[in-house]
Amino acid sequence: MKESTIKDTVGSLKISEDVISKITCTATKEVSGVAEMATMPTSFKGLVTKPVVPNPVKISVREDVAIIDVYVNLVAGAKIQEVAQQIQSNVKASVQSMTGIAVSKVNVHVISIVFGDAEDKH
Repeated sequence: MKESTIKDTVGSLKISEDVISKITCTATKEVSGVAEMATMPTSFKGLVTKPVVPNPVKISVREDVAIIDVYVNLVAGAKIQEVAQQIQSNVKASVQSMTGIAVSKVNVHVISIVFGDAEDKH
């Protein structure tokens, strides 16, 4: 588990990437048009197997600046570009305000569109 350290004259604060990931998931799910966080297919010797991902968020922190990749499934009929921009804005604001870590990029990966019985949670 990686941690980001913020140093101050009084001491230091360590924030694990798991915390940043949870903030990111919550901020993403708040956006209208998001059906769910996505699962990513895993591969075994080049063959795609069933989708498995414990965390649909990838975080890279260098020199107290984060780059966040978010993998989502959207509701059918959602305007992809608008939803992606809202996710970027919401994730960046939430992570920066809660952790104090600067976010330089939020990359949104739309994996699938959910049709049928899945409802927009908003």
